[in-house]
Amino acid sequence: MSNLVIEAGRAERQYWRDLWRYRELFYFLAWRDLLVRYKQTVVGVVWALLRPLATMAVLTIVFEKLAKVPPPPGVKYPLLVFCGMLPWQFFANALAESGNSLVANSNLISKVYFPRLVVPASSVITSFVDFLIAGFFLVVLMIYYQFVPPSQIVFLPLFILLAFAASFGVGLWIAALMVEYRDFRIIVPFIVQFGLYISPVGFLSTRVPEEYRLLYSLNPIVGVIDGFRWCILGGEQQLYWPGQIVSLVAVVLLITTGIAYFRKVERTFADVI
Repeated sequence: MSNLVIEAGRAERQYWRDLWRYRELFYFLAWRDLLVRYKQTVVGVVWALLRPLATMAVLTIVFEKLAKVPPPPGVKYPLLVFCGMLPWQFFANALAESGNSLVANSNLISKVYFPRLVVPASSVITSFVDFLIAGFFLVVLMIYYQFVPPSQIVFLPLFILLAFAASFGVGLWIAALMVEYRDFRIIVPFIVQFGLYISPVGFLSTRVPEEYRLLYSLNPIVGVIDGFRWCILGGEQQLYWPGQIVSLVAVVLLITTGIAYFRKVERTFADVI
């Protein structure tokens, strides 16, 4: 009787079929992470709200009170900041969670074959739950300020999908690199902290000089944040279409190159992890 040997370097088409075959493992990993974070604890839910709220308060004080940056007409500054905090916090959490996901599941990876792509993908799902929890507070904030979102809010799911894609693309790179270079465990928090200040979370991207806006849009989260504000705040929030196209291209490149690099080094994970 012949034996079937399953390896990580299988044909590409078979690999993508395996992703569907191992969908239950994907559900299990995502559900396990959610249980660890939220089961029999209040801190997990509170922390999902506390981090963006604290950051919103700090950025509001810095930009509105100290720097005297005016908000758009009819929009309160906390609402402006929180609309930027939502996608940014999702992106930052996904980087941290997916980046450490392979190392955290080293026992599973070193013993059993399955498409390793499942592991960082399930971590992004966990971060998405935090995003949904914080999203409920955005609704509360709009009710408090008696703010009615415009009709283009129907396009918000498209920008949520773009945020998910950007998070997944960068997460694949970080996860694969962290297996071989553990120094990324120190670098990732710095990237997240630095990215908060160079992304238009506490201010509008229109404050960036016009000659630099296209270059600024190479940051994939810029287009996501601008899209969120356009959908939720409306009014004078206009999309910068050249920047949106650049951000979309950057996200597509991140995903394609991230998958390609991840697949290239995936077969070595069990040896070096």
